[in-house]
Amino acid sequence: MSFISTSPPLARALAERNYSEPTPVQNAVLEAAAAGRDLLVSAQTGSGKTVAYGLAIGETLLDGAETLGRAGKPLALIIAPTRELALQVQRELNWLYQQANARVISCVGGMDPRREAALLDEGAHIVVGTPGRLRDHIERRRLDVSALKAVVLDEADEMLDLGFRDDLEFILKTAPEDRRSLLFSATLPKAIIALARSYQRDALRIEVTGADRGHADIEYKAIRVYPKEAELAVVNLLRFHDAACALVFCNTRNAVRHLEAALLERGFAAVSLSGELSQSERNSALQALRDGRARVCVATDVAARGIDLPGLTLVIHAELPNDPEVMQHRSGRTGRAGRKGTSVLLVPVSRRRKAEMLIATAGVQASWAGPPSQEEIRALDQERLLQDPLLSGEPGEDDAGMIEALLAGRSANELAAALVKIYCARLPATEEVGDPGFGRDERAARAPQGDYARPRDRAGPRFDNADPDAPRKAGPRGETVWFRLNIGRKDGADPRQLLPMLCRRGKITRDEVGAIRIFDKETKVEIDADVAERFAELARAVDRDKIVIEPVTGEEERRPAKPFAEKAHHTRAPSHDAGGAAAGPTRKPYEGKGKPYEGKGKPYEGKSKPFERAPAYDPVRRDREPAAGADFAQEGKPFASKFKGGRKDFAGAPGPARPEAGEGKAPARKEFGGAKPFGAKKPFGDKKPFGEKKPFGAKKPFGAKKPFAGKKPHRDDR
Repeated sequence: MSFISTSPPLARALAERNYSEPTPVQNAVLEAAAAGRDLLVSAQTGSGKTVAYGLAIGETLLDGAETLGRAGKPLALIIAPTRELALQVQRELNWLYQQANARVISCVGGMDPRREAALLDEGAHIVVGTPGRLRDHIERRRLDVSALKAVVLDEADEMLDLGFRDDLEFILKTAPEDRRSLLFSATLPKAIIALARSYQRDALRIEVTGADRGHADIEYKAIRVYPKEAELAVVNLLRFHDAACALVFCNTRNAVRHLEAALLERGFAAVSLSGELSQSERNSALQALRDGRARVCVATDVAARGIDLPGLTLVIHAELPNDPEVMQHRSGRTGRAGRKGTSVLLVPVSRRRKAEMLIATAGVQASWAGPPSQEEIRALDQERLLQDPLLSGEPGEDDAGMIEALLAGRSANELAAALVKIYCARLPATEEVGDPGFGRDERAARAPQGDYARPRDRAGPRFDNADPDAPRKAGPRGETVWFRLNIGRKDGADPRQLLPMLCRRGKITRDEVGAIRIFDKETKVEIDADVAERFAELARAVDRDKIVIEPVTGEEERRPAKPFAEKAHHTRAPSHDAGGAAAGPTRKPYEGKGKPYEGKGKPYEGKSKPFERAPAYDPVRRDREPAAGADFAQEGKPFASKFKGGRKDFAGAPGPARPEAGEGKAPARKEFGGAKPFGAKKPFGDKKPFGEKKPFGAKKPFGAKKPFAGKKPHRDDR
């Protein structure tokens, strides 16, 4: 079937875009049974739904005419869940209805509402927007929906998931009852069916999700990674596939920011897309991808629906999605309109079961493998260099002199080496990653036999070496040299970003970088002395990040090696073989040393016992009574010189009397005597409080004076 049954202006627009055969969903909405009826359509992402409902409402809007009349009140309302999808729908309908002279405008959140209100005042045939912004314009009487002939809900399931149900019901209740209602959704949950029953009349249900076409053009791969090497695996995957446009998905905004910074540091042309960005920033990022100024986009699930980038061939799930539907929508950004695409899931060891469930529920087939190695990427770089258009181009007349000069002064090997160096300089550096496998036997078979071979040995204190006494390698163990960087804590220096930058600029590995100490205005880095000279030469040039790296001169220039044998906490505990013989060090804990307390005496020798009974009178606790017969005048008793006789602290309580003022060292204080505290006074004893006075008793208030008694009234009072 072709587009013969569509309106002539729409058919001409499709012909200009080389649309020859309709997709299954487009074919279904053009059937005679669907003409003029409400539709409930379920179709996979990337199946051409935008053009499908554009064609479905075409006959309703045009009504047999070649063009639409002057723009006034909107005739159709398209509701989309996200800003990006709404703007994309506007672009699609613009070229589809170009021959019909239709005016299509958008009303989305994040844009200037006053500008949108001005566009609505000028008139429009089709309005595309997000639910919240459309409702706002309706409530403010900027958008008049009284003339609507059709309302389309695109990605209706996503709008309900995002909490737009109240806004959708408000818009549908406000629209005229005789309009057409078209609901398009990837799935048809119960909430969508209930919404259709409430606001549609005799709707025709169309399901085309069962077709295999939606996944036929997408190749799924599951890549095993260590949890701390997911970022490195993303780098190698981007280098391995070398896609013209790639989309990397993360679950949180913080993860998007971190991964984008890591990719930019390694030399990738990357942009980000998340809900924290303004609409202008999001539009700028998408335009950079379409123009080719950026090749990688790191995004949250806000880009999982509605994003259509023609050159997008690679989708990487840096973090596993939460459910199969999200995975399908993410992967559906590639493999669109018959183009091939690849969807890669990074699966840590602890997430294997979840990944298998996602793949099985989605009904797709995925091939399992480890991340691309550096050797595989180098082999592909060699093939791409040989196929580079620069090598196949014909030299120009203006270049003849330079070519002859190079051939005269350089050998073929020198020219080839320079070409390879220039080609590799524009490529991001690869990373060393490992394949964890998902079984104990697989790990044992793949584990290298040399020391410190496993990548995970760098991440934690594990001892998987053949030699039980061999330590774990973590950074340089020989002599090191310190280098200084001109950025510090106030400049936002972060070890996670500095480490890959140091490895890239100095052409060194992570194991050759030691301590990284960040101060307020500078950072000091420890580099293995064996590569320090080469590192200083390569890192001397100022890169695009404008970070200056220079060696530290003076006493801190070189730090001697600190072998593990000097530290007791690095000694491995003895183990036993099958025969029960002890392996490893056998010396006793204090061999060659004296006993811990030898020659020092007992801990409390010559002193009172730690918990000896306290004296009969505790001077700190003044509220205690002294023991019977205690003599405070004897020598050695605490406070003996301060008490000269007895006294009573309070009435009835025996105790030594305080000395008079000027006697001894005790300050003069007021004594209570023999009376109880507050004993001599009774509150309000002789007279009742306020007994003599009565309020206003003798004279009435203001009785003697009259206002303005001896004065003339003010002139304003006359």
